[in-house]
Amino acid sequence: MTFQVRRAAVAALLLGVSAGAVQAEMAAPTAPPEPPKFEAQTEPVYVNRSDIFEFKALPAYSEPAWVTAFVDAGKLPPVAERLPKEPLVYKTANMPDGPGVYGDVMRHVIGGRPEGWNFWAGQSYGWGGIDIGLVECLTRTGPLFTVNSEDLQPLPNLAKSWEWSEDGKTLTVKLIEGAKWSDGDPFDTEDIEFYWNDVIMDENVTPLMGASPATYNNATYATVDPYTFTLTFAEPFPEQVLYAMAYGNFCPGPSHVLKPKHPKHGGESYEAFLNAFPSDYMNFPTMGAWVVVEHRPDDIVVKRRNPYYWKVDETGQQLPYLDEMHFRLSTWGDRDVQAVAGTGDFSNLEQPENYVESLKKAADPASPARLAFGPRSIGYQLFFNQSANGWGEPDARAQAVRELNRNLDFRKAVTYALDRQRLGDSLVKGPFTAPYAGGLLTSTSFYDPASTVFYPFDVASAKEALAAAGLTDTDGNGVVNLASGEDLTVTLLVNSDYATDGNLAEGVVAMMADVGIKVTLNSLTGKDFDNARDAGAWDWLVLRNNQEYVSAVQGTANLAPIGPMTAVWHRANGAGEMDLQPYEQQLVDAIKAFIGTRDPAARIEAMKTWQKVFTENVTAAGLTAYPGALIINKRFANIPAGAPIFMYNWAEDNIIRERVYVPADQQIGAELHPQTLPGAPGSPGPITAN
Repeated sequence: MTFQVRRAAVAALLLGVSAGAVQAEMAAPTAPPEPPKFEAQTEPVYVNRSDIFEFKALPAYSEPAWVTAFVDAGKLPPVAERLPKEPLVYKTANMPDGPGVYGDVMRHVIGGRPEGWNFWAGQSYGWGGIDIGLVECLTRTGPLFTVNSEDLQPLPNLAKSWEWSEDGKTLTVKLIEGAKWSDGDPFDTEDIEFYWNDVIMDENVTPLMGASPATYNNATYATVDPYTFTLTFAEPFPEQVLYAMAYGNFCPGPSHVLKPKHPKHGGESYEAFLNAFPSDYMNFPTMGAWVVVEHRPDDIVVKRRNPYYWKVDETGQQLPYLDEMHFRLSTWGDRDVQAVAGTGDFSNLEQPENYVESLKKAADPASPARLAFGPRSIGYQLFFNQSANGWGEPDARAQAVRELNRNLDFRKAVTYALDRQRLGDSLVKGPFTAPYAGGLLTSTSFYDPASTVFYPFDVASAKEALAAAGLTDTDGNGVVNLASGEDLTVTLLVNSDYATDGNLAEGVVAMMADVGIKVTLNSLTGKDFDNARDAGAWDWLVLRNNQEYVSAVQGTANLAPIGPMTAVWHRANGAGEMDLQPYEQQLVDAIKAFIGTRDPAARIEAMKTWQKVFTENVTAAGLTAYPGALIINKRFANIPAGAPIFMYNWAEDNIIRERVYVPADQQIGAELHPQTLPGAPGSPGPITAN
């Protein structure tokens, strides 16, 4: 059945359904409710970016004595030769506890499982901080939670500096010079070229975080020299691209390893390229502080220090301080339990079901862990699949739901039916959760309550809105019917890896039943969930927000369907066709205005417009918002105050793990591969100096 024929069949199902079918009185929208006070939150110490680090050469460098044994054995060049011409130097004044000492391990517990090490072809490393310790990107945003608002821009990282042309249409980027991959191969524009030409510009490759030409404003790339490249744009000064160069987008891979496997360079196929570096492939080259040296399926991933890491402290000590990282492969719920108990060292406490018990245990002076809450930077929304263009190849039932999803009265019915206070209380009692209208969270400086439209919980209004959309219960079975007489049935996609997602989805199902909408859950895990979401195989979707709703300045392109793959709720069909509704075009225009100006006042106004249009039209129905908490073992030093578990990035990046250390008298001797370094790419496990 062609898409046109299928849509005609859907039109028959929906005969008589229109936004103006019934003129009904509904509860007027209100201002969003004030979130409850929450005293357990901590505040960061604000600084300028230049206070954190600089690039410069130091008179001398040092390393752990056991690493020098590899130099003496002829297995490594001296440390000064392994570092860049001007390494990134962390400033002592910005370190909460000053320069550290070497040794010890940080023990993570995660619920994910590594699929393989080809991040650039779409393989997950298992999350939980594994990838953040392996891939480094051109810019960095995690630590921006501590940067003064007047100096808010991405931090330089692998991109040492950048400069705009006078007309703002060309961005010249300078890479750090002389940095090396963990196997000693030089990092340069050859790696950038491969990422651009053979990942971003190759429509057959989908990197893990979904970067596409639209992510970089459809720029044109050119190499200038081994450490310089340019991006040229149609519009002037698209500064948002600098945020798109941070995790997890412009994080180049080792071209000397990846390129030979790519079909355009002699590789067998795209499928073979995707699977060329399976999870049992050890010592995959990284620019990160650690390298994977062991993976025992369903047990543990172990990473050892990268001897070519390109960052140091002001005393000249090559980073990282921690020699080893563990990632126990368990469950996400177990991560919190083990962190509080002291058998794990670090957790982003983000499942509110665990908050009360965790607070009680952390309050005990004998507790091995400390716990600090950040801002309400975690929010959940219910998204409606509003692509009526055939994205995901829906059948007649699914197409009928999509047509309803494009009906404002129907979306209003859904949001009126949501008792957000009850949803939050179902997760945790107390001042943690807050009703959420949708759109920007209160944690971003761009949030404006006056531009936020909130539809209050009101079952009667929900039923009136359904009637206005042409939906009534014609057969008396408690479920509203389409004009054809069929019951309206909606499928709700949810990630069952997380208890919170499942609990919220079950709450949505129950609340929709109260107004006559039958919802069935499609609970999937891990990559299966990601694949269904990205393929458009869903009617509704419960989703925890990404950075764009938390910071507004990172992932901004995802706030509207400005490209074929940017907005999660509306994507192009196989022919690249979009069918934007008028209000969606307003969202696109607002985001383009935000991205296309350097005027702070104009950016604020553009985001106010976006927020009003997004919430007034119920682009997504907000569910609940709440803070996360960082749980970390008390033995670790250099943990910055007020670190959110999620804002510009996850806490593993926010705390700058490469400069975290354990004082010598508190180290626990738990390394599994002490005094070893990563071996050659693909070789089994780490190596010794002997």
